[in-house]
Amino acid sequence: MTIIEGDTLPDTLPFRNLVLAREDGEDWCIGMRCPCGCGERLELMLLKEVRPRWDARIDRRGHVTLHPSVWLKQGCRSHFWLRDGRVIWCE
Repeated sequence: MTIIEGDTLPDTLPFRNLVLAREDGEDWCIGMRCPCGCGERLELMLLKEVRPRWDARIDRRGHVTLHPSVWLKQGCRSHFWLRDGRVIWCE
């Protein structure tokens, strides 16, 4: 996980790492590339007043858990959970 200061993600995201945008101690969003390999840029909002939104937990080792699952309705249509830094694919 890379943490950047600011409320927006960089234009280019790494292929195997998450980016957390944090401004003044408040987490705004997590960015990542779709783990299926299609390269789709995903931006998952963490702010409480935004819909849809995700909750993120980061353990001592820096492994991220997201809730709820991530389900792309267009494109590759991937559906997965991110738990303890691992992708768990939904059937």
